[in-house]
Amino acid sequence: MTSTIDTSKIGQPTKTAKTAQRRHVRTLTGYTPETDATGKEKWPVGDEKVWKEGIPKLTTEVPSVTKSIVNHVHTSLARQAYNLDNLGAYQAAALSARDNLLVNWNETQLHYSRKTPKRAYYLSLEFLMGRTLDNALLNLGLKEKYQDGIDRLGFNLEDLLDQERDAGLGNGGLGRLAACYLDSSSSQELPLWGYGLRYKYGIFQQLIAPDGSQLEAPDPWLEHDNPWELPRTDVTYPIRFYGHAERLDGMKAIWSGGQEVVAMAYDTMIPGYDTKTTNNLRLWESKPKRGFDLQSFNAGDYERAVEASNSAEAITSVLYPNDHTTFGKELRLKQQYFWTAASLADIVRRFKNTDKPLTEFPDYVAIQLNDTHPTLAIPELMRILVDEEDVPWDKAWEITTNTFFFTNHTVLPEALEKWPVPLMENLLPRHMQIIYDINLVFLQAVERKFPGDKERLARMSLIEEGFPKNIRMANLACIGSRKVNGVAELHSELVRATIMKDFVDFYGVSKFSNVTNGITPRRWLDQCNPGLSNLISETLKLPKAAFLKDLTKLEGLLLHAENPTFQKKWAAVKQSNKERLANYVETTLGFKVNTRAMFDVQIKRLHEYKRQTLNIMGVIHRYLTLKDMTPEERKKVNPKVVFFAGKAAPGYYIAKLTIRLIVNVARIINADPDTKDLLSLYFLPDYSVSLAEILIPASDISQHISTAGTEASGTSNMKFCLNGGLLVGTVDGANIEIAEEVGESNVFFFGHLTPAVEDLRYQHMYHPVPIEQKCPPLARVINEVAAGRFGDGGVYEPLLNTIRNTDYYLLTEDFDSYIQALKLVDEAYQDRTEWIKKSIRTTAKMGKFSSDRAIQDYAQEYWNIESTKVE
Repeated sequence: MTSTIDTSKIGQPTKTAKTAQRRHVRTLTGYTPETDATGKEKWPVGDEKVWKEGIPKLTTEVPSVTKSIVNHVHTSLARQAYNLDNLGAYQAAALSARDNLLVNWNETQLHYSRKTPKRAYYLSLEFLMGRTLDNALLNLGLKEKYQDGIDRLGFNLEDLLDQERDAGLGNGGLGRLAACYLDSSSSQELPLWGYGLRYKYGIFQQLIAPDGSQLEAPDPWLEHDNPWELPRTDVTYPIRFYGHAERLDGMKAIWSGGQEVVAMAYDTMIPGYDTKTTNNLRLWESKPKRGFDLQSFNAGDYERAVEASNSAEAITSVLYPNDHTTFGKELRLKQQYFWTAASLADIVRRFKNTDKPLTEFPDYVAIQLNDTHPTLAIPELMRILVDEEDVPWDKAWEITTNTFFFTNHTVLPEALEKWPVPLMENLLPRHMQIIYDINLVFLQAVERKFPGDKERLARMSLIEEGFPKNIRMANLACIGSRKVNGVAELHSELVRATIMKDFVDFYGVSKFSNVTNGITPRRWLDQCNPGLSNLISETLKLPKAAFLKDLTKLEGLLLHAENPTFQKKWAAVKQSNKERLANYVETTLGFKVNTRAMFDVQIKRLHEYKRQTLNIMGVIHRYLTLKDMTPEERKKVNPKVVFFAGKAAPGYYIAKLTIRLIVNVARIINADPDTKDLLSLYFLPDYSVSLAEILIPASDISQHISTAGTEASGTSNMKFCLNGGLLVGTVDGANIEIAEEVGESNVFFFGHLTPAVEDLRYQHMYHPVPIEQKCPPLARVINEVAAGRFGDGGVYEPLLNTIRNTDYYLLTEDFDSYIQALKLVDEAYQDRTEWIKKSIRTTAKMGKFSSDRAIQDYAQEYWNIESTKVE
């Protein structure tokens, strides 16, 4: 006799839904000690005294720091002083710093388990963390000790910091906002975890081809391992795709068959500033359930032998796979479900450890959906509650709608996520059933409130009719959440007035609110601009912790704005940052930059609505104007250096053409002997958080020039202003609130306002005016490009036609106003003393835009969680 396996049962649920238990062995992630009859804690294993003597403490003195680093060199890296390079020294220093983070991390998790506070979970498809070592040492208060210790070991901390690669976990503002909120949650001592995906290759490494076009290469950011993450081989969950769902009574079903992959957790510690609290970012990696098909291999079918493994691992290979193909679309949807299902399994498992009934789930759990990407969490929680936990449908929906909160990040209709119904039916058959059920119950409620209004029912339905039918994820996120928020005052008004208007009519306005975005001053002032942070501390006679944890204290700088000595020091810090950027450009691109010129910076992902095209057209206009001047006239011109950086999505042809134009215009302008001392242009490839940390402190002006009503908020505008750079922008997003704080005399606004935009687009469509008539200066620029002044003009025709024909983003309307604003900038910059005062006043009034304020808004007005101090 022997044990046998029934192959027909493979892929079937092994337990009934009622008794199904999620697999999870005991780990360090939050179990409290058991107590005896008297209430005294029992030590779980071995000799308590021996254990407690071995528990590590923080290494806070230089000798213990150097001992820790050397220990990691010898044991973790198996190297010695004789064969240690900068990369090895960085890894050892990072592991040493991580040991300190783990001391605080363990105490924080045990504290949360003991106190069982209500906890919040932030679900974001992107977390653009930036480099970690510098941030960790600053937040731990150990930077000087490590600097000294590393010096004694014969290395330089700055050199080691440069060895760290930016984590490839995000692309733009969405991911950086999430990273700022994690930093603030720890600094504000709030019980919050982040959940995301561990992308093996990030989004992509941006390279520039000889013809100026963008090339995409894999970003091997994990090439040398990541010392900041902890693989959790014991935290794994099976995730199912495809198969079939068999309906049962009570709106329940059994989902079986299909493909199963395994989600494995990787934890990254998120230290708070000037506190022990260290929260967690948990990232999921997809792995095959069985990595190798031995039968296929033995039969000689080697490709099939690894097919399942490759299919599973592809899920977390790349951020935002190109969705212009059916395969790419399916992979994106797989990513979103894989991540939300693993995260919810983990959250539900942690809640069940408290032994509270599931009806109390919303009293202990708040889940924030960062944009529509994690919306599948709503039907997934319903599936868990109804199918696995036997909760009646109505009670499950009540629990769900009191647990989720939704942040909308766009009012652009084309950017609102939709998934084809046939794709969802094939990939996630049970979730399609649940979405249909949610929709039916919801539309019945709408019909009761607005009887006979079929058009309203069609607009509010989760299913958009057509071929194929589509699921509207923003509608699902809205009806499945307790509250919905925009990310700037104007954006939130537009959300209520446009894309969510029907839902405001149905639910009432109280469900829809605003939380203006924020940035962490630890990274975006102290870390990226230590010279300015030191000057502020010295001038205000405050320790850094005072203003880095309460940014409104910067208002004290207003008392010093008229002081000539302080002005000189302020200008010297800015000059030093400009020289640092110039050194970076010379080292990486080989070009010398005039640091006495004005630095004008636009750094964002490439998109038509962000209007990098308007900026480059303005640069060409400036160049042509300079060429028309006499040598005498040129002597009066304000010298200017323009910097662009940002990535275009691989499938976004027009955005990629814009990059190509910028690069080729730069080649002509920078080589022109008549103008090169007065105007130069650089496109800095492979934009990242670390590059932003060099660019932002160096800017004199920055450009935030989206078409009015299209930018939800923006956060780079806040970063530039916090570092004393003045703002050129449209009346859009958070630009408006920045101007309200710093005063309109300290910003340079231009362009049409949001209410005019739709009418202007109507005029374009039905009463077009030739561009030569409407805006002759822009027509000249376009004609010069088309004629081949900056290389083959034919290449740029698709880009130029977006302006000549529809001009959806209103370049022809705003160009004259934009050029006028830049003239005002030039005039203001000539009076250097007044310019420095504007810069000081701008920094002084940025207190509102700290992410500490934003995260407390969420904590108090949305999630209902409280700060809890780790003693």
